[in-house]
Amino acid sequence: MFGRRRFTSLLGRQADFLWNPWLLGLFLLTGTVLTVGSGFFPLRHFRLWWRETAGRLLHPGKGQSSGGISSLQALATALASTIGTGSIAGVAMAIYLGGPGAVFWMWVSALLGMSTSCVEKLLSVQYHRPAPGGGWQGGPMFYLRDGLHAPKLAVWFALACLPAALAGGDLVQSASIASALEEAFGWDRLPVGLGTALLAGIVLVGGMGRVARVAVRLVPAMALLYLGGGALVLAVRAEALPRTFALIFSCALDPDAALGGGGGYALSAALRHGVARGVFTNEAGLGTSAMAHGAAQTDHPARQGMWGMFEVFVSTLLVCTVTALVILVSGVYDPEAALSQLRSGTVPDAALGVPLTARAFATVLGPAGEWVVALSLLLFAFSSILGWSCYGQQGLRFLTGGDRFCPLYRAVFLGGIVLGAVSDVSGLWALVDVCSALMALPNLLALLLLSPRALALLRDWSGRT
Repeated sequence: MFGRRRFTSLLGRQADFLWNPWLLGLFLLTGTVLTVGSGFFPLRHFRLWWRETAGRLLHPGKGQSSGGISSLQALATALASTIGTGSIAGVAMAIYLGGPGAVFWMWVSALLGMSTSCVEKLLSVQYHRPAPGGGWQGGPMFYLRDGLHAPKLAVWFALACLPAALAGGDLVQSASIASALEEAFGWDRLPVGLGTALLAGIVLVGGMGRVARVAVRLVPAMALLYLGGGALVLAVRAEALPRTFALIFSCALDPDAALGGGGGYALSAALRHGVARGVFTNEAGLGTSAMAHGAAQTDHPARQGMWGMFEVFVSTLLVCTVTALVILVSGVYDPEAALSQLRSGTVPDAALGVPLTARAFATVLGPAGEWVVALSLLLFAFSSILGWSCYGQQGLRFLTGGDRFCPLYRAVFLGGIVLGAVSDVSGLWALVDVCSALMALPNLLALLLLSPRALALLRDWSGRT
C-alpha cells in the first residue's frame, strides 16, 4: 500500500510538471497560431462552418461517399468520449478550485481550441488509410508518420494511448457508474460492473461501425436530457444571469476587486483550472477524438474540420457552460466561503464535483434535478467507455499492423470495466494525466509543423464553398 501511494504521488508530480504551466501554455500557443494563421476562421466564417455542421444535421448523408462512417457518426463517436463525467464533475471542480474566473478561461481555451480541433480533424482525414476489414482509419499516428515523417513519434503516441484508454476511458468511467448506482440505489458494485461490461461488449463486438451507430443515437439523447434540465434551471433563475456573467469576467480579470478587495482567487488558479477544463473536455490538441473523425469518409478533409469546430462548441461552449452557469446562479456555491475552505484545508465532499452540480440542479428541480445529474452521469460515463474503447483499439492496431490482437484487447477492456466497478481507482487519474500529456506533446508538434499544409487546404476549400 505504501509503495502504491509513493508511485501515485510520483505520477502526480510528473503530471503537474508536464501540465502546469508548460503543456497548458503549448495548447494555448498552438490554438493562437492556428487561429491567427487561419484568419480567425471560427469567428469570421461562423456562418460557413455552422451551415456545414448544424445545417446538415437534417441531411446527414449530404456530402458523404461510401466506404466509411458518416461525418455525423464520426462527430457522435468523438462526442461520446469528450462529453464525459468531466462535463459534470470537472467543471464544478474547476470553479471551486479556480473561482468563477475559471469559466472565462475555459471559454478562451475553447475558442482557441476550435481552430486546433479543425486542423486536427482535417489532417486526420487527409492522411487516413484503409482499415483492415473495410472502412477507414486515421488520427495523429498517421499524420505523424505520413505527414511529418516521424514514425517514432507516431509509435510514441500510440503507446501512450493504450494505458490512457484502459485507465481513463475504462476503469475510471466504470467506477463512476458503479459509484453512482451504489449511492442512488444501494446496488452492489460487482453486478453493476458485470452488467456494464455486457452492454459494452454487445456494442464493441461490432467494431467502430457499431459504436458509431450507437453513439449517433445515445449522444443526442443524453445531451438533450442534461441541457434540457440545465435550461429549466437557467430560465427560472434568469434574473441572476447578468450578475453571474459580471462575476465571471471580473473574477477572471481582477479577482481581488471581484470579491470585495479581501483577497480573491489567484489569477493563476483561474487560468490554470479554466484552461485545463477546456482542454480535458473538448480534447482539442490531445489527438484522441481525431481518431474517430479519421474514420469518416467525406469529399474534402476541410469539411470534416468544420465538424471539429462544432465538436468543441457542443462539448465546452454549450455543455460545460450550462454546468457552470447552473452552479453559479443556483446559490449553492459561495466564492468567498469556498476560498476560505480552501485556505483552511476544510473542504467538505459535498462542495466538490458531482455533489455540487447535483445540488445546483436540485435548487430548482428538486429531487428531479438530482436524478437528471445522476442519469446524465451514467450516460456520459458509458458513452466515454464506448468512445475510448475505439481509441485504444486504433492505437493497438497501429502498433501491431492489424486486428489479430483486437479480440484480446476487447477482453482486457471488458475485464477492466468489471475491475473498475469494484476497485478504488482514484490514484489512476495521475496516470491518465501523464499519458494525456505524452499524447499531446507529439500531436501539438505535428499540428504546428503541418499547419501551413493544413491551412492551405482550409483556404482552398472555403474559397470554393
